[in-house]
Amino acid sequence: MTYQLVATMAAGLEALTAKELQQMGYQTRTENGKVYFEGDIKDIAATNVWLRTADRIKIVLGQFKVLTFDDLFEAVKALPWDEFLPLDAAFPVAGRSVRSKLHSEPDVQSITKKAIVEKLSTVYHRRGRLPETGATYPLEVSILKDVATLTIDTTGPSLFKRGYRVAKGEAPLKENFAAALVLLTNWHNDLPFYDPTTGSGTIAIEAAMIGRNIAPGLHRNFAFEQFALTPSDLLAQVRDEAAAQENDAQLDIMGADINQEMVEIANNNAHQAGVLKQVRFKQLAVKDYKPESERGVIVSNPPYGKRLNDIQVARQLYKEMGEVYRPMTGWSKYILTSDLTFENSFGQKATKRRKLYNGTLRTDYFQYWAQRPKH
Repeated sequence: MTYQLVATMAAGLEALTAKELQQMGYQTRTENGKVYFEGDIKDIAATNVWLRTADRIKIVLGQFKVLTFDDLFEAVKALPWDEFLPLDAAFPVAGRSVRSKLHSEPDVQSITKKAIVEKLSTVYHRRGRLPETGATYPLEVSILKDVATLTIDTTGPSLFKRGYRVAKGEAPLKENFAAALVLLTNWHNDLPFYDPTTGSGTIAIEAAMIGRNIAPGLHRNFAFEQFALTPSDLLAQVRDEAAAQENDAQLDIMGADINQEMVEIANNNAHQAGVLKQVRFKQLAVKDYKPESERGVIVSNPPYGKRLNDIQVARQLYKEMGEVYRPMTGWSKYILTSDLTFENSFGQKATKRRKLYNGTLRTDYFQYWAQRPKH
């Protein structure tokens, strides 16, 4: 069976996820926060295991215009629920409605649920309640500008939960967002990579996984494993195929933090992720860094200084960054911050700025590209 599938991701990362899917051989269509593609159950497994920047993979069951609750009920009931949900399926329904006539989310949710129950009861010749004692199929009905989309989530806990983070710092980056920061640079695995404000090590770890071509979802579980339509050995097969694609590139990746406790946490996480041999973490202040090579890439998510007294401290750090990194003309530097006046403190205009949302927080990714060596 070929399904209409959709990958969801944070706003601003659509092009990255679309590129990842295209590199895996899929044709894509992009909307805000969504990239649509087609595939079978094996593709569902492969994209869950491989996508670095997405949040979830969902099966799209139907899309239709709804102006009344009757429209919604009839359209939902008409969908082939029995092809997906066995008699004992547990199917919690989450509802969302934005800029639509049917704006009460609890009502949208309960009417969708009722329509599915009625359909399954008819098909399975059941009276009364359905058991809902089997595998869970997380459903969502989402209405945007009067168009309802019904999906089954195949992922379970979001894809950023790779499973390697034993301990976090105080404001950790999500793993898929960290991977996106690396993929937005010009880094490739024969260049040195440096994260000067590494915290719990997420950016450096994601870079090591990219450098070694380690699938991010290799060691976690997914909702689709329990689905009736999933062959029992499918995930093991996809994991074996993914593991066979790892390379043994020698990587030069370093993460530094001023706080020794964070360095220990980062080492712990790198060990869990299986990249401890590829990444060095050390206790080092931004101002004390001395590059060992002419070329490389710096990616940093420094403290943003959201509280007033912290902003002075943050800007002092940005100024130190500028003093240390500006002379490193063979290096590309990429710095993420919600302080949109960052360039003033750093002392140089960025080559390019990219707007990204870290959670709900507007941040800019300030990019300083390396100068080409003159021949």
